[in-house]
Amino acid sequence: MKLSEKIVQLRKARGLTQEDLAAACNVSRQSISKWEADIALPEVEKLLLLGQIFHVSMDVLLRDEMQLDGVREEHCCGLNAVGGRKAESYEGILIKESIEDENILDLLNIHKVELWNTGGKPKYWTVLHFSCAERDFPERVSRVMISDPRKGGNWFVDFRAGNVKYVVFRDKVLKYRIGDQAEKEYVCDECRKLGILDGQMNWEE
Repeated sequence: MKLSEKIVQLRKARGLTQEDLAAACNVSRQSISKWEADIALPEVEKLLLLGQIFHVSMDVLLRDEMQLDGVREEHCCGLNAVGGRKAESYEGILIKESIEDENILDLLNIHKVELWNTGGKPKYWTVLHFSCAERDFPERVSRVMISDPRKGGNWFVDFRAGNVKYVVFRDKVLKYRIGDQAEKEYVCDECRKLGILDGQMNWEE
């Protein structure tokens, strides 16, 4: 069950209207509507508020694998479970502002949401810690990455599947086997050609 569906179910279970929940969260009714329609994600502070209002944990709100009715938990998410996943399962971090089509988010299991203050433009980044079991996820996410000088240039997303690291730009999927320095250096060289600074290539492996 997605976060949007959980908000609807929890709100109705407590007998709240969208206006009631908006007042409790200090947002507009339109914001609640967008959350429930899966058009937008609540900011971190609003997620904490929702947890307090509904008396549920962040795990229950954010993990698709956890259901509200008779809570069901799958012990297969997070960085410690990579070894137990199928080879086609991907795990990583996606900056929401780096994509131009949010429909790609429907493919993701979002385990944690963070708000990073970058001091630049945009001032805040919405950072999604995710996993995805779609085999063609690298190719699909490459079609929605932003590549526009007016919007920050060439954005990329990095993630891993097993011992393979992926670095994905608009219409370009790069990958290397973790531990293979020659393959990694080739990927880094390709990133430099796209304007990525060395300091931006300190991705987790």
